[in-house]
Amino acid sequence: MSSNQLEQLKQYTKIVADTGDFASMKQYAPQDATTNPSLILKAAVMPVYSYLVDKAIEDAGADATLNSVIDQLLVLFGCEILKIVPGRVSTEVDARLSFDTEGTITKAREIIALYEKAGISKDRILIKIASTWEGIKAAEALEQEDIYCNLTLLFSFAQAVACAEAKVQLISPFVGRILDWFKKSTGQEFSGAEDPGVQSVTEIYNYYKKFGHATEVMGASFRNTGEILELAGCDLLTISPNLLGELQDSTDEVALKLDAAKAADADLEQVSFDEKSFRLAMNEDAMATEKTAEGIRGFSADIVKLEKMLQQKQG
Repeated sequence: MSSNQLEQLKQYTKIVADTGDFASMKQYAPQDATTNPSLILKAAVMPVYSYLVDKAIEDAGADATLNSVIDQLLVLFGCEILKIVPGRVSTEVDARLSFDTEGTITKAREIIALYEKAGISKDRILIKIASTWEGIKAAEALEQEDIYCNLTLLFSFAQAVACAEAKVQLISPFVGRILDWFKKSTGQEFSGAEDPGVQSVTEIYNYYKKFGHATEVMGASFRNTGEILELAGCDLLTISPNLLGELQDSTDEVALKLDAAKAADADLEQVSFDEKSFRLAMNEDAMATEKTAEGIRGFSADIVKLEKMLQQKQG
């Protein structure tokens, strides 16, 4: 019997678990893991993780701000995840700082300091930051301090190019959310190579490889295994436990789709963005503008919910 799709996919691509529920990671043996405020909130309300919530409150101290407690909680989850995955964990900066370059830099340094205090070296951490202009500039500065960044909520080619020019470590283009927008706006169904989210990541991957950008491409936010399989060969793919399970349960053949060698022949023109041209490009891209804003609102709302939960725990 041939190996399952997950094992086949691992031959082409680094697999990353997209969850805050680290117990569910063990059976899929991913290389890395990613979290975000929504995933941490989902995990934090599970009784099995209540001890981490209690520890975060205790470690932060009696006079700690809610922000400090949340940072402690994010890092505690990250430390537990790093006991399972051999690679890196992504920890997200408060989404309410998405338009605050200096605030993002300060928060990233604080998170890294907490990890280092816990004995985790910063090369195992990716700081997740929204792909706003301010976020990209923050990441550019942090990368110069060897604080590695994962630019998330990325929906457009302009965002991807600006991230590459800023020399960020990794980007997370959101495949499924792009698909959601096009399905809603057109009333059509898309699958396979016709999926606009798949097309977006394919274009970014080919551009990066053709022009020698070192920034890693990690497809994210998948709606089905079809999207994942169309991106076999991408540097990394971050996948939720339910879709990891579907891949593990199938023995259908997985074919290489993205190939750095073939990307060298791609018919692409090199471009560059300064702040003005970036903002114009985003303004002209309704999908990217709407989905970036919606993502920031969603993550911000879940941080507020997390704060309320911690406030009740603190008494």
